[in-house]
Amino acid sequence: MTSALRIRRTALAVVAAAVLPLSLTACSSDADKDSTAAATNEAAAPEGAAAVESAENGDMPFGPACAGVPKDGAGSFDGMAKDPVATAASNNPALSTLVAAVKQAGLVDTLNNAKDITVFAPTNEAFAKIPKADLDKVLADKDTLTKILTYHVVGQKLSPQQLENGSFETLQKGMVTTAGSGENYQVNDNAQVVCGNVKTANAQVYIVDTVLMPK
Repeated sequence: MTSALRIRRTALAVVAAAVLPLSLTACSSDADKDSTAAATNEAAAPEGAAAVESAENGDMPFGPACAGVPKDGAGSFDGMAKDPVATAASNNPALSTLVAAVKQAGLVDTLNNAKDITVFAPTNEAFAKIPKADLDKVLADKDTLTKILTYHVVGQKLSPQQLENGSFETLQKGMVTTAGSGENYQVNDNAQVVCGNVKTANAQVYIVDTVLMPK
């Protein structure tokens, strides 16, 4: 082997020795980036999947009146979920007449201490449908008021799916019937759910546009 050939091969070996670690480092860096991205996507997937599953399971409030619920604070959906039902209702301006009636009947503690109940909560507009003289008479009669209010409460949490074709005993011992599907439900054929599937710490709430009257 000539001296020039030996020198050339030695030079090529030196260059290869210098380039190979750089190539391996670059490959390793790309692999690390891919691994990091995969780990990030994997970590984010459960939250996204949970959100999709939650929506598919009908776990979100629905109905036209839900748009009027405050976006934050104690009266928001998140805020109401932290409080028992009577307290949660008191933070919703659309339920102020109902809250006054509950206080008048002395039912605040009863509702707040109950476990796993469903409340069909009439809006202020629902109470406004009742002639003022009749409403004032009911509000002044604690026994009648108590019967009407407890007729709006079922002793179990009801999902929207259970409302599709249901009949449920209330705390007043009368029965309410429900029907509908999707985001459109009625109670006793004449009350429309205008904001449903609202959660409080101890109750499922369906806000309705008509006061329910026991037979």
